[in-house]
Amino acid sequence: MPVRADAVIAIFAPGQGAQKPGMLLPWLDVPGIADEFARLCEVSGMDLVGLGTTASAEQIKDTAVAQPLIVALGVTVAAHLGLIGAAAHVVTGHSVGELTAAAVAGVLTPDAAVELAAHRGAAMAAACARTPTGMAAVVGGSIDDALACLATAGLTAANYNGAGQIVAAGSSADLKTLAAAPPRGLRIVPLGVAGAFHTEHMAPAEWQLRSYAHELTPSAPKSTLLSNADGTAVPTGAEVVQRIVRQVTSPVRWDLCLDTCRDLGVRVAIELAPGGILTGIARRALPGVDLLAIKSPDDLPAARELLASVR
Repeated sequence: MPVRADAVIAIFAPGQGAQKPGMLLPWLDVPGIADEFARLCEVSGMDLVGLGTTASAEQIKDTAVAQPLIVALGVTVAAHLGLIGAAAHVVTGHSVGELTAAAVAGVLTPDAAVELAAHRGAAMAAACARTPTGMAAVVGGSIDDALACLATAGLTAANYNGAGQIVAAGSSADLKTLAAAPPRGLRIVPLGVAGAFHTEHMAPAEWQLRSYAHELTPSAPKSTLLSNADGTAVPTGAEVVQRIVRQVTSPVRWDLCLDTCRDLGVRVAIELAPGGILTGIARRALPGVDLLAIKSPDDLPAARELLASVR
């Protein structure tokens, strides 16, 4: 559809679960990206290139590597599009995508975001190892039906994704019980993550992340940066970091982020690589919005065209 020059554009940053084996491979042919990733390998202390090109799905499911890998690809693509620190955009990320979003908004440098993702991933992986936990999408029915189902099963609503989807989190045993006999009208879809993120099970990770966060020197957001906590814009860099730390044990209110996008008049949304999941949700939650998921370098020309049309 035609895009008005004064349209509001949103930049979405995906979270864990968006990773795919070999997702980095086509990006290494883009001038400058191989060098950038080589540097981010040093920043994170990991072989992100190997993880993004030859590692298996099981290897990159590991929370400790999935999170810095996703953030590294997101900030690299954002930088390639000239989005880092750019004003006049709405920016928001899902779960660990908030670290990518913080870099796009100029709160953290790309290096700081990747390093923070490495610390976050390691801390959350350690918390996951304490007790067998996991997550599952609850699809269908009303929000009230889903919440009642989780309460009965002893599970927590970890993600409110909008468009009729809630993600349940808790013990592996309780998740298996729910999946074996789901209430009528609800479908339970196990997710490929290693633990009950955004619940009290991640408390040890929050404590570790809070200690590390004191070393950061965040800047004020240069664009409207929406928080997973409540969908509102965060005014200061210090508060952004505080919310990122608390988010580890708090529900992701992606539904409220999408509501705010609608209220702000967003007409275009671009999901950074590895894109696809968030634009899929937005397609149902934000009808009429022009959506683009960046999945490979082939999507860069369309992204540049959209960005140029609204600048």
